[in-house]
Amino acid sequence: MYQVMGAYGYSIEHILMVDIIPDASVRKAMNEINAAQRLQLASVYKGEAEKILQVKRAEAEAESKYLGGVGVARQRQAITDGLRENILNFSHKVEGTSAKEVMDLIMITQYFDTIKDLGNSSKNTTVFLPHGPGHVRDISDQIRNGLMEAKCAELNVE
Repeated sequence: MYQVMGAYGYSIEHILMVDIIPDASVRKAMNEINAAQRLQLASVYKGEAEKILQVKRAEAEAESKYLGGVGVARQRQAITDGLRENILNFSHKVEGTSAKEVMDLIMITQYFDTIKDLGNSSKNTTVFLPHGPGHVRDISDQIRNGLMEAKCAELNVE
């Protein structure tokens, strides 16, 4: 091209190309390369998004379990406070009763409430063995003995 224009007295130094139209097979190959790169990038972003979702789910589950534990702890503390208040009130109002007798009465009441709740539902799958009011006293004795043993162990450690 330079020689052709030189014959007419023109010297071409630089050419600005504004529109290159490669062969159709080259264009198709370039488009496939571009599409593959974009799909690869999209899969990386999708993987990162799934990872973030899994981490957030795990964090939410951990927070839920923590708050559930806090709720159970508060519930047990409220029960303990209520029992303590009931024992004190009952002991002061009924002369000659001890805290042990009041606690035994509360345990028996709780036991019968549980049995009543089990009987009111037809879809329960819980079974309590053995059964009888005397066993409630055994359970309360076991709890009391365990607490006393723990207290003695604390005194021996100190």
